[in-house]
Amino acid sequence: MGSLQCQNVVVVGGSRGVGRSIVEAALGERANVLAVARGAEALKELSWEKPGVRTLAADATRDTAPDAVFAALQPDVLVICAGAFAPSASIQDQSWDDFSANWETDVKASFLFCRAALQGQLKPGSRVVLISSGAAFSGGPPNSGGYSGAKQMQMFLAAHSQKEADRLGLGLRFMALAPMRIMAGTGVGQRGISSISAYLGISPADFLASMSDVQTPADVGRAVVALAGGKVPGIAFTVSGSGLAAAA
Repeated sequence: MGSLQCQNVVVVGGSRGVGRSIVEAALGERANVLAVARGAEALKELSWEKPGVRTLAADATRDTAPDAVFAALQPDVLVICAGAFAPSASIQDQSWDDFSANWETDVKASFLFCRAALQGQLKPGSRVVLISSGAAFSGGPPNSGGYSGAKQMQMFLAAHSQKEADRLGLGLRFMALAPMRIMAGTGVGQRGISSISAYLGISPADFLASMSDVQTPADVGRAVVALAGGKVPGIAFTVSGSGLAAAA
């Protein structure tokens, strides 16, 4: 323990679910942690339950968000975990706003913070981890709109940003981490389980029973800590019940 001791870790989307597990994992490593989220009430609850964490209420999709976040705490490790719920209707029943929800939230937040990093707002040696999804590989169900494409774009964005950082000699490291299985017990996971099982015409329990090697939010938190330690080579990674692995 303590691999991130005294380092500054910022988790955007850190008040609930997977983001909160990442916050908890970083706190367990004795890092200085800032949790960023839109909801002030969820952040208040987090700070009450985890007294060592700092919090900031901010919308990560606003152009000014990186400036506000970096003013609150300059990160050594920046984790972008903010995301919208995927749609839960057939393509023909979605509006463009429904279909593009994850592009306008997950991808936009990732883009804004990666852009700020490449513009020189992070010091050399900083690490950026974008939380993607196994849907980037599987394609996801037809009722999930642009979710799988958005999560794949986050992986592309990490790779593109790394090439630019190297070209510019910035000394930054960009990574993308994809939890491979949908997770019960998180807001995004529970909604996804309900949506997919309804689409398939099976019960949520049967859908969950059909999955194996499922990671937990705590597994994701541990994987982020391992990547933030800077000793695992690569850009794209997966995490499952079997642990962290380089993406094929």
